[in-house]
Amino acid sequence: PPVGPNVEAIQREIKTLKGYGDAYNVTDNQSAMVHVSSLAVSIMLKQAGMEPVIQFTARDRNRLGIQGDLLGGAVFGINTILCLSGDHPIWGDHPQCKPVYDMDSLNLIRMARMMRNNQVFENGKQIPKIAPDFFIGAVENPFAPPYDYRPLRLAKKFVAGAQFIQTQLIFNVDRFREFMKRVVDLGLHEKIAILAGVGPIRSIKAAEYMKNEVAGMDVPDWVLKRLEGLSKEDQQKAGLDICCEVANQVREIEGVRGLHIMAVSWPAAVPQVCNMLGLFPRPTL
Repeated sequence: PPVGPNVEAIQREIKTLKGYGDAYNVTDNQSAMVHVSSLAVSIMLKQAGMEPVIQFTARDRNRLGIQGDLLGGAVFGINTILCLSGDHPIWGDHPQCKPVYDMDSLNLIRMARMMRNNQVFENGKQIPKIAPDFFIGAVENPFAPPYDYRPLRLAKKFVAGAQFIQTQLIFNVDRFREFMKRVVDLGLHEKIAILAGVGPIRSIKAAEYMKNEVAGMDVPDWVLKRLEGLSKEDQQKAGLDICCEVANQVREIEGVRGLHIMAVSWPAAVPQVCNMLGLFPRPTL
């Protein structure tokens, strides 16, 4: 979602992205910065014939507010949800605001599962008449230490109710391969759909920022070397090539069920990536 109430900008993104994915993430005050409501933008996507993945963070709302918004989305047929704890406000544009964190991502997943499976709210009270039909997602970062703990945390999210996982952006394929080996050893790949995070880097400046400033990101030196000394246009081309090279490698790893394409501040790159990977047109059901 945009920072301001720019309907034209949302419609432009819809026109750019429509048809290139099976579903589309709509972030919830991404990076702890104010953006247009994820619910409002998800409704616009739904009305445009796209399947939104609406994100809910535990940072900004308590369980009362989150359940209300979950039901609000369900009213519009928005049932695919992604549950996150959310970046702390200290890293965002309102560092003085008080974070809520009434629950963590695991309990947010559990609450959504209770609403769907048991037709009850988090307090145990019955949801009248109709239960929401949520398809519940979560995130995992194979590159955040302790590395051995990450597959176990994924298992906890599955037990809580997660049905699919979106990973952090992958550049260190060897580290991701080790993570997936452990996931497969635990048999989790047969129980939960894992979408590997890939994305193009637009410039060496963006690569350096992700490497040095973004917690939980693993950008190897070879990525920066590929971008060094190139013109702006050639940096973009190299960024697209790197994305597709990584994507083709992770697609071959056992347990990977799909790709989660993240083109940060570069939505026009998504159609290019999809075409380069042979993922367009999408199959029809």
